[in-house]
Amino acid sequence: MLAPNGIAALNVRGQTIHSFFGFPPRLIDQSEIKKRRNRRIYQNLEILIIDEISMVRADLIDHMDQFLRINRENPLPFGGVQVIFFGDLFQLPPVVASDVEAMLFQGQYESPYFFSAHVFRTEFSMEMIELNQVYRQESRLFLRLLESVRLNRIDYEDLEELNERYLPEFETEDFYITLTARNATANRINQQELARLNTAQETYLAKVTGQFKPSLFPTESALRLKKNAQVMFIKNDPDKRFVNGTIGKITSLDTHSIKIAIQNLRGQTEEIDLAPMEWEILKYKPSLTDPDKIETETLGTFTQFPLKLAWAVTIHKAQGKTFEKVIIDLGKGAFEHGQTYVALSRCRTLKGIVLKQPLRPQDVMTDPRIVEFYEQQGQ
Repeated sequence: MLAPNGIAALNVRGQTIHSFFGFPPRLIDQSEIKKRRNRRIYQNLEILIIDEISMVRADLIDHMDQFLRINRENPLPFGGVQVIFFGDLFQLPPVVASDVEAMLFQGQYESPYFFSAHVFRTEFSMEMIELNQVYRQESRLFLRLLESVRLNRIDYEDLEELNERYLPEFETEDFYITLTARNATANRINQQELARLNTAQETYLAKVTGQFKPSLFPTESALRLKKNAQVMFIKNDPDKRFVNGTIGKITSLDTHSIKIAIQNLRGQTEEIDLAPMEWEILKYKPSLTDPDKIETETLGTFTQFPLKLAWAVTIHKAQGKTFEKVIIDLGKGAFEHGQTYVALSRCRTLKGIVLKQPLRPQDVMTDPRIVEFYEQQGQ
């Protein structure tokens, strides 16, 4: 979204960053970056804030740099805009999805990480500010163990303490969500658990208006649910009854509402009467009355219950969320840098974690390029 004071805050977990800059969600050629008709919106930009920077690829950073130089008619990096990056690079890395993309990065970039973008080879001053306050966890022991995993400094005793949460006899309970490494595993678990319920299935169809591409739908357009199904909220509630990531259990289904039981932080069960909610696709444009302000125009809407089946979710999709009770299933083992750390750190407490398999030293992986980057910034 773009605030009226010239600050752009971009969410890179969806397609917002592409929509704002006009990039399609694919590799593009520099020749495709051209001046926009309403480029005053970019000329008024003062600060660009990018969240979850660990998942932003180097080529996208270069595209933003060139786009802003062209549309602001300013040869400075990012067209002279101050850029603020938020994120933890020790979490999940950018996705390089195909062999073609892999060849691109091998030939043009030292790594897919944002800091390998060519713009940073110029006279670009980057200042690192480390935020030390942790809000998700409180236990000093758990925080110490998480930091050991994050920095790949884990020793035998740390591993033994974490593996106390390997409970082979554990039987899945309500409000536990399985974090798994692969999409196929998460989908299989969700569909199997839904099929086991002997309650009637209801289908809720989303209402879509205007220009809202199916690839941007936040949940299923035909949402199939049953009573007693475990679900996850995927939107923050304006009334603060739930947040994106809250786990609940459906207690009743109606045509226009769904009742869901959730557990609060005190472990008490509360019931929420849920109605459909709306997502918007917004277009940003200069104000017709004040050239220094930005206005929004709604291009499309998606109205649906803000829910997804949630017996399981991938670790990638869990990044940024907070859970009270998780089952971590790494299958044959972690295969990505930061994967184990992200899985463990989604939970508020060590007691809330159940390990499907014992953790092994090889499940804790840290990319040496990230370590080198942090060391250089600390000089």
